[in-house]
Amino acid sequence: MFSGIVAATGRILSVAPLADGVRLAVDVGTLDLSDVQLGDSIANNGVCLTVVARDGNTVSFDVSRETLNCTVGLDAPGAVNLEKALRLADRLGGHLVTGHVDGIGTVQKFEPLGESHELVIRAPAALAGYIARKGSITIDGVSLTVNRVDGRDFSINLIPHTVEVTTLKRLAAGSTVNLEIDLIARYVERMQAWRNLEEGSPA
Repeated sequence: MFSGIVAATGRILSVAPLADGVRLAVDVGTLDLSDVQLGDSIANNGVCLTVVARDGNTVSFDVSRETLNCTVGLDAPGAVNLEKALRLADRLGGHLVTGHVDGIGTVQKFEPLGESHELVIRAPAALAGYIARKGSITIDGVSLTVNRVDGRDFSINLIPHTVEVTTLKRLAAGSTVNLEIDLIARYVERMQAWRNLEEGSPA
């Protein structure tokens, strides 16, 4: 589990093909590796990946073809948001994040708004119903609060600190991002769907 509070930004240095996926070599920047071992989990742009090798400040991850098919930003060199998995005693500064991407959103607008930035993203139709005003959503691994929802489009206000310390500063209209909906919303929907199914079942 993660919190969506980005600890550092790193950079994918290389993408090497495997039989069914790729191996990423990531320069983790200022991320503290003092307690990181092989087999530990680190979120890269919101995707939970397992450490398979480490050489100094470079950490390697294997990414399956299935993961590549349902995410963006892990198939070529470039900047990534990084967060180590939570300990049970850690402060939950964002919200509960699994590191399992639910879908890919498309940026409609990213513009300055006073001292902040307004980010408008169009969600896939299958996810739109899970996104609520004042609810939580994860964008490329960053825990954010939804300000407004209009159909499939939703708006986020990014404070200067968030823009400065994450890769979101590189977004523009047409950019694609990894989305993870609120874990609670997913379970509420499933419980309601099951209740409706049970009520409609013959006695």
